Amino acid sequence: MRKYLAAAAAAVVLLGAASPALAAASPAPAAAKPPSPALQQQLDRLTRQDGLAGALVSVREPGGRVRTWTSGVAERGADRPMVGADAHFRIASVTKSVVAATVVRLADQGEIDLDAQAEQYAPGLLDGRPITVRQLLTHTSGLPEYLPLIDPAHIGGDAGFLRLALDAEPTGEPGEKWAYSNTNYLVAGMLIQKVTGKDFRTVTRQGVLKNLRHTYWPRQNELDIRGRHAHTYGVNPFDPKGHGKVVDTTLEPGYLFGASGGLISTPDDLNRFWQSLPASTIRTMLARTVPADDPPKADYGLGVYSYPFACGPAWMHDGGLPGTRVLSGRDRSGRAVTLYVTGTPKDDAHIFEAFGTALCGR
Repeated sequence: MRKYLAAAAAAVVLLGAASPALAAASPAPAAAKPPSPALQQQLDRLTRQDGLAGALVSVREPGGRVRTWTSGVAERGADRPMVGADAHFRIASVTKSVVAATVVRLADQGEIDLDAQAEQYAPGLLDGRPITVRQLLTHTSGLPEYLPLIDPAHIGGDAGFLRLALDAEPTGEPGEKWAYSNTNYLVAGMLIQKVTGKDFRTVTRQGVLKNLRHTYWPRQNELDIRGRHAHTYGVNPFDPKGHGKVVDTTLEPGYLFGASGGLISTPDDLNRFWQSLPASTIRTMLARTVPADDPPKADYGLGVYSYPFACGPAWMHDGGLPGTRVLSGRDRSGRAVTLYVTGTPKDDAHIFEAFGTALCGR
């Protein structure tokens, strides 16, 4: 998926500046067989053939049974095995599913109309553009990506980031087409605050994240990851002295990614998140999807993709930062899967294959 590379590039810019280093009501398919050794082989391919430091996939069945497979190491040169499903990692753009579910929850409570213009709740926020809440969450607003526009020498806050996007050329008219942009979820976080009077982090903690004890928003200026975690490794393309060398990217100013990608969680918590979403919420998130061109054959709803696998669709999201790539979601039966690697793959083919094997139980 090319879209995650924009976030990755901007994250590296920020890293250099701040750190040295359902249709749920549909009949459930027949129970799938437990994943075969092919899944372990596919994870081993990611670390041994593709050169990624570590790989993990965790599967949580509807009944609560959890199985986890790992490959590689948690830290290069330390001979420490890859961490498990209870260890923390940056979930990057999977954060968008959490934020979208929060907005849907507010809509269910009558606080937000998904088809109302965003400026109904925040007059002047978007310079008068007739962009609806739904268009923000489906990436059809026309707002361009703000991340490549950031000057690492003068990093501002959300309002400054939004100004960069509003001053740039739009990707199209509101509702015209799908164009993935982190700016949409930057605005979604602002809307949550306008509607509730609380920071979006607080609203998510009190709502859709309430029972997820190991998921948290990093504090201002917090660069490290709390608790047990694997190191991440990626390339800083903006470091002229780096010459494309892979470096340790564990320390990142993830708090700056905010509602578009700042959340930290564990694979087990993410799987619990997908399984905890009410059927009505998932139906709303998938009710009016739009075709997405990355990845091909996918449709995008409110903060969630519907992506076809051999055993049926997964309702999921992906994410990426320098040194981290993640896929997370669930199927119609309620089986939830989270896969992440500590490295930046050259392409997604092997990662999607492993995710599909875990989802389909092949």
